[in-house]
Amino acid sequence: MPLAQQLPPDHPQRLELSNEIHARPPEALAAPERATYVAVMVGREHREREHAHLVTLCQHFGVAPPDTEVNHFRAQLGELRVKWERHAEFSGYAFFIGGHSDQPFQAPASSLLPQGWLAEVPGTTMVAVHTFVAQFAEASAWSLAVERYFPGRGVVGAEIGGGAGYAFTDFQINEDGYERFLILDRSMTPRQAGRMSKRLFEIEAYRVMALLALPVARAQAPRATEVEQALGALTEQIAQHGGGDEALLASLTSLAAKVENAIDASQYRFSAGRAYYDLVRSRIVELREHPLAGIQTIDEFMARRLAPAMATCASVSQRLTELSKQVAQVSSLLSTRVEIVREKQNQALLASMDRRAQLQLRLQETVEGLSIAAITYYGAGLVGYLANGVSAAGVHVNHEIAVALAIPVIAVLVALALRRVRRRVGSKQGPVQR
Repeated sequence: MPLAQQLPPDHPQRLELSNEIHARPPEALAAPERATYVAVMVGREHREREHAHLVTLCQHFGVAPPDTEVNHFRAQLGELRVKWERHAEFSGYAFFIGGHSDQPFQAPASSLLPQGWLAEVPGTTMVAVHTFVAQFAEASAWSLAVERYFPGRGVVGAEIGGGAGYAFTDFQINEDGYERFLILDRSMTPRQAGRMSKRLFEIEAYRVMALLALPVARAQAPRATEVEQALGALTEQIAQHGGGDEALLASLTSLAAKVENAIDASQYRFSAGRAYYDLVRSRIVELREHPLAGIQTIDEFMARRLAPAMATCASVSQRLTELSKQVAQVSSLLSTRVEIVREKQNQALLASMDRRAQLQLRLQETVEGLSIAAITYYGAGLVGYLANGVSAAGVHVNHEIAVALAIPVIAVLVALALRRVRRRVGSKQGPVQR
C-alpha cells in the first residue's frame, strides 16, 4: 500500500501551503551576467492589463504565457531570461542575459526586449536597476572596479556572502533612469550569486516602498501640531471652569474627528512603511556584509539615511495615536462634568415639580372645602324648597328648622363622599413601579 494512502485526507490547501516556501526562487547567475530589475506600482484596476502585457511579450518570443491566477512567472525568451513577481502593492520584472560586455550598463539585459514594451508596462516606476555580475579574483583590486564603473562617485558597498563576493552601488538614478549595482564574484555559486542579486533588488524596492510613508508623515505633522495646540487651549478653558461646557464638548468632538480622519488617512501607509522597513533590515542581514576600508556598508548607509526617515514616520504615527487617546480622555472628563451639571439641573427640576405638586394638593384641598360648602349650600336650599312645598301641602314644617338641621347632615355626607372618591382614585392608580 502506498504511504500516502495511510494518511488522513489532505487539507484543501496543504499542497499550496507546502509549496509556498519553494515559490519565487532566485535566478541562478553565472558571472559574467547582466540583469535589469524594474519595480512598478500597480493598482488593482490594472492587474488584468498587466497579465495581458506579459502575454504579448511571450507571444513575441513564441513561449507559453502565464496563467491568469499566478503571482510569479519565469521563462526563457531566446537569449533573455525573464522573471515576474507580483507583490501586494507592486510588481517586479527582472531580466537576465549571460555574457561579457565592455560596457555592461550601456548594454543591459533590458535592451533585448521588444522596442517600447517596457515603457508600456502598466503602473508607475518605483525602482529601476541595472546589475552587472563580474568574475573577480583579486581581492585587493576591488577599488579599481569601483572606480571604473562608478567614476568620481560616493559608493556604498562591502564584502558579501562571508567574503564570497563584493557588492557596490551609489543608490543614484543616472541619466538613463536606472540605478547601478555591481557584484564581483570571487567564489559564489550560481545560486548564491542569484540570491545576492535578488536581495539587492529587494533592498532597493522595499526601501523606496517604505519611504512612501515619509511624504504622508510630512503632511500629517503640521496637522498633529495644530491639533495639539487646539487641545491645549481647550484643556486650559476646561480647567478654568468658565462655563460653556456644551460648546467645549462640541469643539472636542470636532477635534476628535480631525484626529481620527488623520489616522484613517495615514495609518495604512505607516503600517506598510514599517513592514517594508523590516524587510529591508532582514535582507541586509542576509547579505552578511563585512566592511571595506573607506566605504560605508549598505547597513551603515541605511542606518544613516533610511532609519531617520522611518523614525520620523513612526514619531508622527505615535503622535496621532497619542492625540487620539488624549482627546478621548479630555472628552470623557468634560462629558462627566456636563453629566454632573445635568444631574443637578434634573434634581432641581424634580424638587420644583415636587413643590408644585404640594401646592396643587393644597389648592385641591382648598377647592374641595369650597366644594363641600357650595354643595351644602345648594343642598340646604333644596331642603328649604322641600319644606315649603310640604307646608303648602298642608303639613306644617318649620322652614328655618328644617334647613338648619339639614346643613350639618349634608356637609357630612358630601365630605364622606369626596373622601371615598379620593380613595377609589388612589386604589386604581396602584403602587409606584420601580
